[in-house]
Amino acid sequence: MNPRITFAVAGRVLTQIRRDHRTLAMLLVLPCLLMSLLWWMFDDLPGNTFDRLGPALLAMFPFIIMFLVTSVTTLRERTSGTLERLLSMPMGKGDFLVGYALAFGAIATLQSILAVALSVGLLGLDVEGPVWLLTVVAVADAVLGTALGLFVSAFAQTEFQAVQFMPALVIPQILLCGLFVARDRLPDLLGAISDVLPLSYAVDAMGTLTTTSATGDVWSDLAVVVAFALAALALGAATLSRRTT
Repeated sequence: MNPRITFAVAGRVLTQIRRDHRTLAMLLVLPCLLMSLLWWMFDDLPGNTFDRLGPALLAMFPFIIMFLVTSVTTLRERTSGTLERLLSMPMGKGDFLVGYALAFGAIATLQSILAVALSVGLLGLDVEGPVWLLTVVAVADAVLGTALGLFVSAFAQTEFQAVQFMPALVIPQILLCGLFVARDRLPDLLGAISDVLPLSYAVDAMGTLTTTSATGDVWSDLAVVVAFALAALALGAATLSRRTT
């Protein structure tokens, strides 16, 4: 890998996204709109429902959005022949993937800052732990979605196929992350599956931050999420093809 080439790829991606106003709005505005809709739905209900569900969805929305946008964008680079032309130059697959990860990671950081600021500052999400750490977890989860999107794009030949990976990789994590049923109350087999899904640890970290100021478990969960993101990037570099067949 060459740092100069990697940062050049990141700059190119950021320039493309800046010019695509619809994608930029989806990345930055949509999580805020979804959190606002969630607050509006539960505002008049008893039992602090927004405080109970908000942290999990604050981790989930960036993950889903970044997964979709990244997988489709990377596949488009292959189908248009752009990736093949780029890799014909002195640039490796690692430069391409890490450059993409850096670009979308920067967007994920801004996305998470906006969503957390809105949720905590305006919508009144109750957080016992440090807000900055809540933001770090949200960023890590968005980067995880980016890494998984880069990985699965290597196995799709059309944008429709890229989207089809969502029910295979994303929805099971949503169902088993503890949002609907606490993970310790799942059947043994489902609990074991939940233990190896990265979104479970992101949701656990968010839940811990909203209920206690102790951060030891949060750092452990965060390390798992980061490890999964790095593994997805490594697998993406190993499986990325220059173009669709």
